Amino acid sequence: MNLNVIFFIGPQGSGKGTQAKILAAKLGFFHWDMGAILRAMRSETSDLAKEVTALIDQGFLLQDDLLLKVVKSKLSEIPSNKGVIFDGVPRRLGQAEFLFGELQKQGRNNFVTLFIDIPKEETLKRLLLRAEKENRADDTKKKIEFRLEQYYKDTFPMIDYLKERTTFFEIDGQPSVEEVTKVINQKLELG
Repeated sequence: MNLNVIFFIGPQGSGKGTQAKILAAKLGFFHWDMGAILRAMRSETSDLAKEVTALIDQGFLLQDDLLLKVVKSKLSEIPSNKGVIFDGVPRRLGQAEFLFGELQKQGRNNFVTLFIDIPKEETLKRLLLRAEKENRADDTKKKIEFRLEQYYKDTFPMIDYLKERTTFFEIDGQPSVEEVTKVINQKLELG
């Protein structure tokens, strides 16, 4: 399978970040971790970085126009000779449309989506456990439920768009990390 762009989508806690890292290392792809990019902006002094950091600190999800400014400012950092794995973006239809347009301008046309899905109860269980282990202030039950509502409202409708425009694989995220990795490798025909 000819790969140059892979999107990982799924609810928080589905393991998509872990799987994206594993696959990026295996393929030698650039790993675009939207959460890490936004967190790294804390150390930047641009007006955009200050605006982004202030919103994130208040617990808000970024609106498309602001998120797309960040995406556009960082897209040039992807080496043109490397494939790219997107983790945490796109989350909404407008983001997907923008990203497809920008990537096609770079000559990237082979899009694959790995939709790692887990039930809502499993998401809650995993995120509360992670909050406990990592002492994460953004993972209270109330905040997790709010983010999940946002996911089902905004991200879920984008799935049809991705099904039409990418090679789309739905993967059960409930088994162990190793089992999910094995399924991903089979779907992508990787040895």
